[in-house]
Amino acid sequence: MYKLGKAALALCAVGGIATAASAGSANANLGASASIAATCTISTSAVAFGAYSGTQVDATGTVTANCITGTAWTIGLGTGTGTGATTSNRKMTSGANTLGYALYSDISHSNNWGNTVGTDTVAGTGTGASQNQTVYGSIPTGSVPAAGSYADTVVATINF
Repeated sequence: MYKLGKAALALCAVGGIATAASAGSANANLGASASIAATCTISTSAVAFGAYSGTQVDATGTVTANCITGTAWTIGLGTGTGTGATTSNRKMTSGANTLGYALYSDISHSNNWGNTVGTDTVAGTGTGASQNQTVYGSIPTGSVPAAGSYADTVVATINF
């Protein structure tokens, strides 16, 4: 029996079966990182006034901001393409004829919506979802220009 035990021990040593405890261990930290850029998109739906006959006409449109959560943004509206237009006196055109109108950020028409950050723009903070901003348009009471289809294009800009 004694010889059998010696033979088994010899086989274990030759066969590579470890009988000793681990010699030690070591640890290292594995980092993980990512970056998310502050990004925004912007889209619009038109302010469609319909027919104008000399009395005030109001209509609304929408500017939609979609920004990464926590991203501060401002939206400005440009002057439009009408010759001589400003952000406080926009002009739709039909050929050489013009029809004045205004765009506001509030329903009471007291806050002109322009493009000077901190003065006449609309500000917010991104939520990761679409945030609709209503554009309140108004054609004031006045004389009726020549018949035609009047239009303008105003650039909406989001700064973030």
